[in-house]
Amino acid sequence: MPLTDLPLADLRAYRPEIADPADFDAFWRDTLAASRGLAAAPALSPASTPIGELIVEDLEFSGFGGERVRGWVTRPRREGRLPVVVEYLGYGGGRGIPGERLQWAASGYAHVLMDTRGQGAGWGSGGATPDPHGSDGATPGFMTRGIARPEDYYYRRVFTDAVLLVDAVQGFAFADPARIAVTGGSQGGGISLAAAALHPGVAAVMPDVPFLCDFRRSVLLTPEHPFREIERYLSVHRDRVEQVFQTLSYFDGVNFARRILQPALFSVGLMDDIVLPSSVFAAYNHLATDDATIEVYEFNGHEGGGFAQWLRQTAWLAERF
Repeated sequence: MPLTDLPLADLRAYRPEIADPADFDAFWRDTLAASRGLAAAPALSPASTPIGELIVEDLEFSGFGGERVRGWVTRPRREGRLPVVVEYLGYGGGRGIPGERLQWAASGYAHVLMDTRGQGAGWGSGGATPDPHGSDGATPGFMTRGIARPEDYYYRRVFTDAVLLVDAVQGFAFADPARIAVTGGSQGGGISLAAAALHPGVAAVMPDVPFLCDFRRSVLLTPEHPFREIERYLSVHRDRVEQVFQTLSYFDGVNFARRILQPALFSVGLMDDIVLPSSVFAAYNHLATDDATIEVYEFNGHEGGGFAQWLRQTAWLAERF
């Protein structure tokens, strides 16, 4: 796979003008307030697993509209409050089987993994959270569900779930509320940007090859799915182009990055044909924080740095936590 985008020097300078709706902050403030008003207490119960050296728990918490969202909590068997890593999943994946992701807990962190509503049948070991909302006409996938209006768009629900999960984590007896980091790869990276921008309790953000940024360029130029779902939708709904991109401006990682004040560690693969490197740099270059680092993997695609990037995250996070 050759380089898929601009040369690195141009990427480091790439800072596009992205429409930032005047009511962006009010939209999200009202969205979160409405769902917080419907939230019930989270619930943890022991997971069925042969893993005995770590505590593994089944998590259920209130997300968008008070709807229950599932996840896993995996943490060391020791007393006291722990630093926490909240992880969001890539496109199409679900929370899977308890115990599949052990490295954060094995490194001394409480690891909280959020299921993505309606997803879980694309890869991995399945999901457990439905999305009980309909949509007008949409292309197969999740990218165009409710895309005609910000109020109806699929990612309004997902991002709200992500933020309210941080609310839940802050109340857990095992969690140090001053040391909560959010992370994820691809879609999970995009979700982590939203969570960090919208929740002041997030102390650090680590998005890997983050998806859902610089929508217009991504839809126009990305050769692979899922951005092509939007391209296909607009090829049919020819009269909705500006309407669609107006909706997407409320969910663009660039607009969340403008509001991120926490330390941030990004990664990008310069041969990525699913998330264009320029879209990652668009968000990175708009960060409001002065404590920002991006790891560049010149000869990698959407896998980014893989386990090598996780090792980088552990060292980076240890310096801040």
